[in-house]
Amino acid sequence: MIWESLLSLKRFGDTNKRLRIEQDNLRLGFEVDYDRVVFSNAFRSLQDKTQVIPFSKTDFVHTRLTHSLEVSVVGRSLGRMAGHAILQKHPHLKQSLGYQSNDFGAITAAASLAHDIGNPPFGHSGEKAIGHFFSSGEGVKYKNKLTDKEYQDLCDFEGNANGFKILTESNLGTQGGLRLSYATLGAFVKYPKASLPVKPTPHVANKKYGYFQLQKTFFKEVADELSLIDGEKTFRHPLTYLVEAADDICYTIIDFEDGINLGWISEEFALEYLINLVKDQIDSKKYAQLAFKPQRLGYLRALAINSMIKDAVDTFVNNEHSILLGTFSQSLLEKSRFKPQIEDIIKISVENVYQSKEVIQKEVMGHRAITTLLEHYCEAAVRSFNNKANVHDKLILSLVPEGISMAGKTLYETLLNSSCFVASLSDGKALRMAKDIGG
Repeated sequence: MIWESLLSLKRFGDTNKRLRIEQDNLRLGFEVDYDRVVFSNAFRSLQDKTQVIPFSKTDFVHTRLTHSLEVSVVGRSLGRMAGHAILQKHPHLKQSLGYQSNDFGAITAAASLAHDIGNPPFGHSGEKAIGHFFSSGEGVKYKNKLTDKEYQDLCDFEGNANGFKILTESNLGTQGGLRLSYATLGAFVKYPKASLPVKPTPHVANKKYGYFQLQKTFFKEVADELSLIDGEKTFRHPLTYLVEAADDICYTIIDFEDGINLGWISEEFALEYLINLVKDQIDSKKYAQLAFKPQRLGYLRALAINSMIKDAVDTFVNNEHSILLGTFSQSLLEKSRFKPQIEDIIKISVENVYQSKEVIQKEVMGHRAITTLLEHYCEAAVRSFNNKANVHDKLILSLVPEGISMAGKTLYETLLNSSCFVASLSDGKALRMAKDIGG
């Protein structure tokens, strides 16, 4: 992989090459990517999608929207700092081609902003609910009518792949989806592979999959443009490591903070863990003057995030050569000097937040809601695809917002469209629709 290709400004439908040196610095193409994500309907719906704690009314906790905004801020810092170091190592990128450190920041920020845009309602339990419907629920009946890869897409429904679909799928009047730069799309794809074959390897890029069969052709076009393909191998875009680090940094610290604010993790206990992470950076005199919990938490949070950003950038820059070769197999935080402290914090979050009775009870409710919606919408969409829709099917499908296609060109596309429609719903809307439709 080479940076000249990895930083491509190309967009869907371009007939002429976009050169960085010819860009308007007041309206840079990579910054346009960020704006397009912000104003998209899919991004706006994240304001009512679960980060960890569904339907919390007791205190402020993060939704997918606030989480994504914070990840984008951290991603911008990671990108700018890494970009500064890369331009020093490869001065021709700036001198001959016009790239700036802010370009790296803008790409990473835009991809970070979009990183959860394809996640279903009710957090990761929503993904599992969709997959369960096809692997063990009523959706099993479609197995023999689909290819292995098509069926696996549904059984292992992946928010990352749905995100790539949202960002790139052509619809009537919107060819190429949001038409983001290929550099941003490349940085967005954490797992540059299809759902099959499943090849468990130690490489972090093979942990999940990143695109549905429906988007396979376009993914290959993007990967070719970015020099991500070498023979049978498809590599992860280097800036994806920074997007992943931004997400990891935020959920490590912020989910922990949500648990503290809800009273699920005691303040005294929690502050001890945060102090262990940043003890070398604390201004003891300043910290002693902070009288209230939000002040203490805010101060330690800022120190922790700043320390983790600097550490991740160092790891990225020091391993740039192996990252460009595609042989760097771990996330940046796995190589962090703060790894023991990070693992301690995550362990407490798992025990007190992720596995709390309130979270599990609401995940169960979300699972039932998604199952109910899939039962009705898949059946109605498939009968419509087969030109056998009855009155009830037509009524159900009339509730789908204008511009969203349900019946596709194939059975696979129809089932995927139905699943992605359910995935597009906010937590509250999914619950209301399930109650209205399923009683």
